[in-house]
Amino acid sequence: MLQEIMEEINNYFVPISAKRVTYTISDGVISPAFGAEDGDRFLICGSRRNDGVYTWHDDVIGTDDDERIPPSGQGGQETIKAAGLRDETFAGTIRVCSVPPAVFALSDEISQWVETNSASLNSPFASESFNGYSYTLKSGSSGSGGTGPLTWRDCPAAKRLERWRRPSIV
Repeated sequence: MLQEIMEEINNYFVPISAKRVTYTISDGVISPAFGAEDGDRFLICGSRRNDGVYTWHDDVIGTDDDERIPPSGQGGQETIKAAGLRDETFAGTIRVCSVPPAVFALSDEISQWVETNSASLNSPFASESFNGYSYTLKSGSSGSGGTGPLTWRDCPAAKRLERWRRPSIV
């Protein structure tokens, strides 16, 4: 959910400028190192196969939505694994995201709302019947003021993300 929110508000909470570097991802190991600490989110850009937000862990790496994969290794050396990363070499950027705690809290609140309202989110219609009369209407606003199925953007908490929205540059 966090990556989807970041995409929606056009803000990955990273420094604007970044130096392009040639990175190699092999068996989940990223080199050269890029300064992430345990629990940091980081954004990969310029990759053909791995663009996106991931979570760094000292013992493992995983995408924001994936479960952690335990480390493996031989002779006492641990290999850092990344769930979902595919082997490649690319010239691009890897930047640590400085996501405010309030955005994490809103992401959790939105995720909970989605879980609670999953039946409504999966159906584009709402039906009602009374006294032998029934009708069906589209529900929600599709996050843009029109009619359509409910989405996470209809969650009351989603409106509080606006303070972090950045304008899109086309």
